[in-house]
Amino acid sequence: MQTAISIQKLSKSYASGFEALKEISLDIRRGEIFALLGPNGAGKTTLISAICGIVNPTSGTVLVDGFDIIENFRKTRALIGLVPQELTTDAFETVWNTVAFSRGLFGKPRDDAHISEVLRSLSLWDKRDEKIMNLSGGMKRRLLIAKALSHEPRILFLDEPTAGVDVELRQEMWDIVRSLQDAGVTIILTTHYIEEAEEMADRVGVINHGELIVVEDKAELMRKLGKKQLSLELTEPLKAIPASLSTYELELAGNGELLVYTYDTHGARTGITPLLQELSDAGIRFKDIHTTQSSLEDIFVSLVRRPK
Repeated sequence: MQTAISIQKLSKSYASGFEALKEISLDIRRGEIFALLGPNGAGKTTLISAICGIVNPTSGTVLVDGFDIIENFRKTRALIGLVPQELTTDAFETVWNTVAFSRGLFGKPRDDAHISEVLRSLSLWDKRDEKIMNLSGGMKRRLLIAKALSHEPRILFLDEPTAGVDVELRQEMWDIVRSLQDAGVTIILTTHYIEEAEEMADRVGVINHGELIVVEDKAELMRKLGKKQLSLELTEPLKAIPASLSTYELELAGNGELLVYTYDTHGARTGITPLLQELSDAGIRFKDIHTTQSSLEDIFVSLVRRPK
């Protein structure tokens, strides 16, 4: 698969000595949705800002569509649309003029047909003559995306695009993201709603303390790092787990009425069959059984909590 963005050993340090990014190396595939996850202050926005030319890196290189972002700033920046967390547009300007102005900033010729198409696709057409100050929070979010799409970028950065919007609008916005991907746009997003990354992303990267600690296809990441739990609803409650079962990763829950067994999904053997046999041998009976699997959120939490 072709590479849309290639990052090699990208670092950013400030005069105070703080290292915001530490030799980040990453390739973003053309046409994918890549989710960048990390706690507050991990370096997500700094990384996006460096790629977009807003922050000057201390060292390293970034290529966008094969062009260096420093040597070919105008060319590479024109390929990128950025949806920031906050709206900074003139509150007294109209929706149409704001989006049209954003297109002009990139040296693109006037194209009313394209602006109309963008506004319609984002359900902003009826608000085209409305002043920004009169828009709802959800409409302002849509406007940010419209501004980012005004110059027809092939790469779109979404920095916390659904923060503070309701569930219905969030789903509508992700429908828009899917349609953009279908049109060939490469999408990089940061989000605190990890369930969105789990649903939307093709690949996931986790950044913490300025370091990229994992990059993996979403399904493969969950296969490698995910765990399953087998929960047994016991016929009679247990006060303690018998010593004969100490080799298994077991815990009691629900006042001793639930026995939970955790195992790796990618292990050669799950250990379930021998466990059930040993439970029977120990005279422990159960009346119901079910399994659950780690979510992407569980995996994310386990990664960022690992000691450095």
